Amino acid sequence: MRIPFTKMQGAGNDFVVLDETVASLGLTTAQYRFLADRHFGVGADQILTVRPATRPDADFAYVIHNADGAEVEHCGNGARCFVRFVRERGLTSREVVRVQVKHGVIELRMNADGRVTVDMGPPIFDLSRVPFNPAGLTATTENNWQKWRLPLIGVDSDAIFVAVVSMGNPHAVQVVAEVDAAPVGTVGPLVERHPAFPNRVNAGFMQVVNPHHIRLRVFERGVGETLACGTGACAAVVAGVRLGLLQGPVTVDTRGGQLTIDWCHTPALDAPVWMTGPATTVFTGHIELPAA
Repeated sequence: MRIPFTKMQGAGNDFVVLDETVASLGLTTAQYRFLADRHFGVGADQILTVRPATRPDADFAYVIHNADGAEVEHCGNGARCFVRFVRERGLTSREVVRVQVKHGVIELRMNADGRVTVDMGPPIFDLSRVPFNPAGLTATTENNWQKWRLPLIGVDSDAIFVAVVSMGNPHAVQVVAEVDAAPVGTVGPLVERHPAFPNRVNAGFMQVVNPHHIRLRVFERGVGETLACGTGACAAVVAGVRLGLLQGPVTVDTRGGQLTIDWCHTPALDAPVWMTGPATTVFTGHIELPAA
């Protein structure tokens, strides 16, 4: 089967984008993995699919598959590419687009400077909804919020404390002194697959430069370390604000580029997180997919 695709990137987080607004391609897990393969396929961190919305308050549905072929709940950098894609393809002329994701609807806005702002919705702190099972774990309290100690095989467990939050997908955020020296490649996969996270987790490593500036690396669930992670940037800023380390807006430096994240710490903790950053089309093409 030969299909058209568009290659896009947002702050170095790269995607293959597929248009299923007219008809479903019916791809299998193996075919998503093939598309993401950097040697035999197109190469991408995630595969993004544009589909018709199934609810009246959304313009499109947005479906995300990781490089391992598994469907996931959310991708912030992908959301920015999504709105640029539907506008460039003539699927809409709206500057503000409402998009259905796995757990709700998000709002995407094209800015005059070419960047895209995404209403990522409010963060989720209910541990059962992250999901995170703290049974048998201990926590410390910092600024009236808990950081959890994760025992990791082969790692000094006293050094691994994570703030747990969901941005529609689960995140465990560590504060590190120097992000370039952080053990992302070794500790990241251990955190990702820790049994306390039944759906696995994205592992963030955050260096606080000042209250309005952080540096961030993320080991993404089902992908590995990426050049940027939009929901990871949101989760890191939310965690930093709750821990009393940050105040919005916050500039987030990733290895692939810069994002701006803003979140207001209201008593009800129900304010949306706003993310602004770049979205770029790299190239378009066709590819022959192997049989399922």
